[in-house]
Amino acid sequence: MQVAVEVRALAKSYGDVQAVKGVGFEVAPGETFGFLGPNGAGKTTTINMLCTLARPTAGTARVAGFDVVHQRSQVRRSIGLVFQDPTLDNYLTAEQNLRFHAELYGVPKSVLRHRLGQVLDLVALSDKRKMEVRGFSGGMRRRLEIARGLLHAPAVLFLDEPTIGLDPQTRRSIWQYIRDLKQAEGTTIFMTTHYMEEAEFCDRIGIIDKGRLVAMGTPEELKASVGKDRVQIQTDDPQGAISVLQARFGVQAALHEGYVTFSVAGGSEFVPKLFAELGAVAVPVRSVAVSRPSLDDVFLSYTGTTIRDAEASGPSEWMRRVAGRGWR
Repeated sequence: MQVAVEVRALAKSYGDVQAVKGVGFEVAPGETFGFLGPNGAGKTTTINMLCTLARPTAGTARVAGFDVVHQRSQVRRSIGLVFQDPTLDNYLTAEQNLRFHAELYGVPKSVLRHRLGQVLDLVALSDKRKMEVRGFSGGMRRRLEIARGLLHAPAVLFLDEPTIGLDPQTRRSIWQYIRDLKQAEGTTIFMTTHYMEEAEFCDRIGIIDKGRLVAMGTPEELKASVGKDRVQIQTDDPQGAISVLQARFGVQAALHEGYVTFSVAGGSEFVPKLFAELGAVAVPVRSVAVSRPSLDDVFLSYTGTTIRDAEASGPSEWMRRVAGRGWR
């Protein structure tokens, strides 16, 4: 298999609403590929098309060499899928949940016992195999869902927001299990997230915003593409500081999370010049921070906002219209 996932001009519309707008990319076998974007950006809709749960309006996609429209059964046999929302049976044990999945996917009984032990060991749940899922913590449930997705040895494992709703420590643990399974299984992983720290674990990232793929590359490539330092200033007169930056230096700035935020080359050298100008017009500065480009800076550079600001501002009219048609 030369390409694990191949997407060409893939689009999905619901009436007059374009949920996904002609995205295109490839994922190599054994790669961990991440879709990074806020809720409502089109991440889940894209995964649903790749997993044959939604029919594309236009374009083509192949997963594990099979067309998602014309070879749906072959695609489904070749993938594992961990949904955002829990789908385990709480009144079955961990092992019973896995055995039920194995029956659905036709896992041969001759290999099932060994495979069950393998995937439960991989997610450190072997000692919980006889325990009912209703007694599991959120992190344990998610690990069991990952084990279930791997049980039939899929060529591609899709993880839709795999750690949403989990605390930071549990998220880190889940990602350690994901890294371990990649080494142990050699599985291609396609995941969505809106957590910047998770995106750092991916081999490559596609940034998606309002249905469009706006940037793609390794985390380091994307950060290098910004090419500037990020400066954040806390002041009692943010609009005054923004005006000075525009008028005196031609620098575009915006207020994000209470800080005047902008990007410049040589941030440490730029700050003293800025302070001199702000002092001349009596704009007080309470604090300043200069940092090298991060994925948050990359997202800000390509979309004009941070993911946190995009989600804190609430659903846009575009997102509300889409949500009314049952997609995320």
